[in-house]
Amino acid sequence: MNIFLGRIAILATILIGWQLASGPLIDPFFISSPAEIGKRFADLVSSGRLFSHGWITVVETLVGFFFGACAGITVGLVLGRNELLAKLLDPLLIAIYSLPKIALAPLFIMWFGIGIEMKIILTATIVFFLVFLNTYSGVRAVEREQLEILRLMGAREHHLITKVVLPSAIQWVFTGLKLSVPYALIGAIVGEIMAANRGLGYLLQDAAGQLDTAGVFAALIAIIALALLLQAAVRKLEQVLMPWKRDQQERELSV
Repeated sequence: MNIFLGRIAILATILIGWQLASGPLIDPFFISSPAEIGKRFADLVSSGRLFSHGWITVVETLVGFFFGACAGITVGLVLGRNELLAKLLDPLLIAIYSLPKIALAPLFIMWFGIGIEMKIILTATIVFFLVFLNTYSGVRAVEREQLEILRLMGAREHHLITKVVLPSAIQWVFTGLKLSVPYALIGAIVGEIMAANRGLGYLLQDAAGQLDTAGVFAALIAIIALALLLQAAVRKLEQVLMPWKRDQQERELSV
């Protein structure tokens, strides 16, 4: 409770200082003010624009996140269990991973157009590499001696994967998923900023084009809220699939 109250106090101090500084100390054109931003945000909500544009961004983010995560887990599992294939593909994967994924957006626009599909594919590409690298590392971290002992006891490959590899690597997988949530949103937003007439990225770009500082901050608040909701959803899923970690956290808090 003390931590929560401390956070509220810090936020209130920042907002009050911001409001007081806007005008007397800093030109409102550059920073607007919390009161004006709140009014603009309320206008977006009351007009329904926030929800209509926000829903487009949610769809792009979630669909891209789902396909990117599934592909990353699958490829990470396959390469983690096949050392020869991993060595063959390692230079290619490292080369593509080293490339800033946002740089692929112009190419994706030429390939897939400016529709929602381009944003989904860009988001999935960004998510794929983050989830893949963590899954691959988790699979490779499983103790080889344990796997060899189970093979001697008659276990087959699907037994090793379902009973040992996946349970051991699941924490690595969720680390990749949590890391990729904000990047999935970045992929959708950047795609909308570059080529779209819908979505939160479009709202952001539209406000910036009109030199509407309050509108830019209002769109940023909506993006932050969406990112926090997505992070909370991934944490909830982690608690469901990893109940032992939740129990451990509860014990730590009770100490």
